[in-house]
This record gives sequence, C-alpha cells and structure tokens, in this order.
Amino acid sequence: MHYNSPQPTPAGALVFTTVLTRGPLSRVEIGELTGLSSATVTKATRPFLDNGYLVEEPAEDPSGRGRPRSPLAIRADREFFLGVKVTAAELIAVVTDLRAGVRATTRRPLPECTPEAVVPAIATLVEELLTEPGRRARVRTLGVAVSGDIDRATGVVRSSPFLGWTQVDLAAQLHAATGLSVLVENDVKALTAAERWFGSGLGASSFALVTLGTGVGCGLVVNGALVAGAHGVAGELGHVPVVPDGPRCPCGRTGCVEAVAAERAIVARASEVAGTPLTLAEAVAKARSGNEPLREVFAQAGHAIGLGLAALANLVGPERIVVSGEGLAAYDLIGENLRQTFTAHAFGAASRCTLELRPLSFEDWARGAAVVGIEALLSPT
Repeated sequence: MHYNSPQPTPAGALVFTTVLTRGPLSRVEIGELTGLSSATVTKATRPFLDNGYLVEEPAEDPSGRGRPRSPLAIRADREFFLGVKVTAAELIAVVTDLRAGVRATTRRPLPECTPEAVVPAIATLVEELLTEPGRRARVRTLGVAVSGDIDRATGVVRSSPFLGWTQVDLAAQLHAATGLSVLVENDVKALTAAERWFGSGLGASSFALVTLGTGVGCGLVVNGALVAGAHGVAGELGHVPVVPDGPRCPCGRTGCVEAVAAERAIVARASEVAGTPLTLAEAVAKARSGNEPLREVFAQAGHAIGLGLAALANLVGPERIVVSGEGLAAYDLIGENLRQTFTAHAFGAASRCTLELRPLSFEDWARGAAVVGIEALLSPT
C-alpha cells in the first residue's frame, strides 16, 4: 500500500510527538497531556492514521465501566531513517525505525577523510543499507553527524578541525549522490536530539549532554528546545576557561576544559610526565597499575571537567547532565575528582542536578543522525 507523508500542523506535531515519546495513548490521555480539546486531538490524528503513521490498538476499558478506549500507537516500520556518523577513520551507519529503534548497522573504514572520499563512501553505504526488501520505498531522509561548526539550514560544514574541512557543502553533494533528502548536523547536537526524544532527556524540560573524547562537546536543551544560540555554537563547554595560564588549546586560547581533559591533552601531559611517548591506552594502564604522577594527570582532567559541569549547572540549571563519550573508558581515573569538583562548585540548588554517566557507542552517534531526520518529520508546517 502506498502512503503519503502528512504535513503536520502545530497541533498535529504536538499530538504525534506525544504519542511517539509516551504512547500508546488514548485520545483522552493525549488531550490531558497536551491541553488540546478532544475535537482538536481527533482532527490532528486523522492525517497520521490515514497515512499509516498511527494505528489504533484494540479497544480497552481499564476501569471496566464506560466506553472502551482505543489507544493510538506509532507504526514504527511506517518509515525508516538512515544515519551516518563521520569520523576521521571510519563511517558508522544505521537504519532506524520511526521510534529510533536500530534495524541495521554497518561500518566502513576510511583510508582518507577528504570530502571527495567521504561522499562516495557514504553513497555506497546507503546503497547497501537500502537493499533490504521493502526498505528503499520507506526511506526518504539521510542524517549525517559531523564534528564541528555546521550550518544546519544549508547542510554546509563550515569548519571541522578534526576532519580538516572548511566550507564543505556536504548536504548538496550527498543529495546528488544518493537522491535522498540530506540533513547535516553537529554530532553532539544530533546525539542530544536522540537523548531528548528517546533517551535520558525524555521528560526533562532542561538537560545537557556532555561528551568526552577527542574533544569536549555539549548539547543543551532548555524548556524543551535545543539551544543553538545566535550563531549555532551554543554549548561550547570545551572552551570554557578553567585553568589560569593553563595549557594551550587547539582553539588558540589557554586553560580551556578541552586543553586539559580532551584525549590528546591527556596523552600529551602523560607523555611529558612519563618522559616517553605514550598512547592513551598505555597511560590508562600505567595509571591503573599505581603510577601516581599519571594518576594525577587523570585527576586534573576530572577536576577540569567538574569545573566545566559546575559552570554549566550554575548558568543553565538543568535537571540532569548526561556525561558520555569514549573518554568514559577512563572514568575510574577521573570520576572521583569530577564529582567532588562539581559538588564543591555547583551553587545552591544547582547542586541538585543529577549527573548521569553512561557510555555510548559510535552506533549511538549514528542513531542520533537518524533522529535528526525523525525531528524533521515532526516539524509543523
């Protein structure tokens, strides 16, 4: 059967989002949660039912009295979404359903990460993921997550220092290569979108996602909306200065959180302390074996992150801060100082902010890229 895509009104987007994140729900429950009248709820749900995005489940009457209710539920396989996370070394791609459930995943190493190499490599991955029978007809959108400064409206990667890209019109190139609608987003903001709709941010009016690894990233949701700022760079926690006259950061300034706590900063400081070049894994192993100078390197990183998180809590006052990323692999070495510093510097009620530390895989980052496509579906006309 062929379905058209609904063009949601503001009320329709609100109703559909409510069912997507909290359903199955009866129309009465939807009205209670959204504040919409029963007539508005009925009108808003009709296009989604007609186009196969919502289904009515069998009627039920939990009280045993009155008219049975027919809960509305998402038809998760109505549409699929592709998501790709671009790193300097590989591509990670997923297919998700409408509820962001991962249906397929694949990885592809990148011999080089130039746009000329990445665009055809993504197009090949897309073609592979669309070979599943019946999938191609239900995929319209490709989301791509890239580190750096991204112009979401145009899909241009304005600057990605980790990839060495400047002013790359990635969305246009990928659209030409795949024929799909392409959305390009900063990787941390994409991951934040996934947490907002389907993860730890669900139900929180304000929360933050902080990622530790090659850099220190941050996505902010305030009053239920992702904060981008006037220039699209809100949430640059990694470049909050926390160490006076501290080490130089790749941004050119000194004493930033990232200059102390990013992986390359830890490796550089650990190698200096050890008097010999070390990899991160070697530094972690030696610190865990009791090397006190190296343990201090990780403790300083935890302190810097704790200061940054406290500043974030004091400024924004989120209900919770989710800390994730590959840097959590060394959490046993940074965690105590991170929490102690946060508690010491979070002011007043801000100290009640919940810190949730949870490792995420690169597939989770790719899933975030796919969720950017789901978000676009929910945008009202």
